[in-house]
Amino acid sequence: MSADPAPEAGGAPLLIACALGIERFALRGAGPGAAGEVTVLRTGMGPQSAERAVTRALTGGSGEWRTAVIATGFCAGLAPGMHPGDLVVADETRDPAGRTVCAGTRILADALSRPLPGGPRRAVHIGPVVGSDHVVRGAERTALHRTGAIAVDMESAATLRTAVGHGVRPVAAVRVVVDAPEHELVRIGTLRGGISAFRVLRTVLPAFFHWHRSSLLPGGELDGHASPPDHPGRDVSL
Repeated sequence: MSADPAPEAGGAPLLIACALGIERFALRGAGPGAAGEVTVLRTGMGPQSAERAVTRALTGGSGEWRTAVIATGFCAGLAPGMHPGDLVVADETRDPAGRTVCAGTRILADALSRPLPGGPRRAVHIGPVVGSDHVVRGAERTALHRTGAIAVDMESAATLRTAVGHGVRPVAAVRVVVDAPEHELVRIGTLRGGISAFRVLRTVLPAFFHWHRSSLLPGGELDGHASPPDHPGRDVSL
């Protein structure tokens, strides 16, 4: 594995936004290895809560215009063949208010697909993540997948749209599948799927820090790494 890039002195802050307390708990210890100040923000559930929380975080002091933002937590997978614990890296987020293109998609996907010491390589899917204001199941899930989206959650689109609305900055969304078309939450095995997703979410911080360090390199190493915005999604697990 290649060494992480060295950031410029005085690295910009990183804001990691999640909705739930259990997601915040999985991300505890977000400090060692970071290129600058790291804040893990619990926004609360839903797009409106995400908008309010991110707005407060990015307008509460000096220098927030430089803050990089990652939306993370759990999601519902839309593509057949997904399993609880799979990772989704958004190349863009979508909701009724529009779409936000993510930076450094390939950098994140490559970092997340590396096997953990003593563990298997993690499955990583790249594609659009769509925002919803409610839990999506059944026929609605199928309809969203037909639009090209590979996952749905309630906060990522609102988080990133709000972040770039307060200034140009690198943004990304990484979600862990907690249920999928063949593994919906209402089915037997939900507990096991939730545990798998929680365990995977606990492992993502090194990849987030690598992405953040890359964003601080002279010339902006994230430029040109975002995937094309119009495609049906793809699996990059090896």
